[in-house]
Amino acid sequence: MLTHMGTQVIETERLIMRRFKYSDDDAMLKYWVADEKIQSLYSEPTYNTKDEVRGLLDKYISSYENSDYYRWAIIDKVTKECIGQIAYFLVDSKNHFAEIEYCIGSAFQCKGLATEATKAVIKYGFERMNLHKVQICTKTINKPSQRVIEKCGFLYEGTLRDYFFMDNQYVGRMYYSLLRSEFKNNR
Repeated sequence: MLTHMGTQVIETERLIMRRFKYSDDDAMLKYWVADEKIQSLYSEPTYNTKDEVRGLLDKYISSYENSDYYRWAIIDKVTKECIGQIAYFLVDSKNHFAEIEYCIGSAFQCKGLATEATKAVIKYGFERMNLHKVQICTKTINKPSQRVIEKCGFLYEGTLRDYFFMDNQYVGRMYYSLLRSEFKNNR
């Protein structure tokens, strides 16, 4: 049985993951939501003005009243700025699984921060939400994300071929998952 508690603070060595605040808008614009490459890799539009970011934050913040809503701002402990986001954007209460999505600003990539955040959210899902399975997917062209997924211990399940049409080409969608028993065995 899933235990819903909503988005609670998660702290790691270098990060604090917490609910979004309206004061995150400047850092979001600076580091990731206006970056077309970052946003397209996880199929999201770009947000180029404070008003557009405000609309996005309205959606995020108003959803926190739901106990089955899980979306964290990724905060760098040193700068105290929002450098990305991570979420269980799909939560299936009946079948006890959830799917993770994440993005992190390009200035913060290749430093292990996405892996650190993802591992913490996986742990939250299994230990606090009582999930049976966590799944994640990425585009076949997103090699850095594939490395994060593999470092987190996910097992490859398969690829949906030509799932996305972007930049005048078809791109596959790769699926990975991690079961509770695999998470416990790898600890």
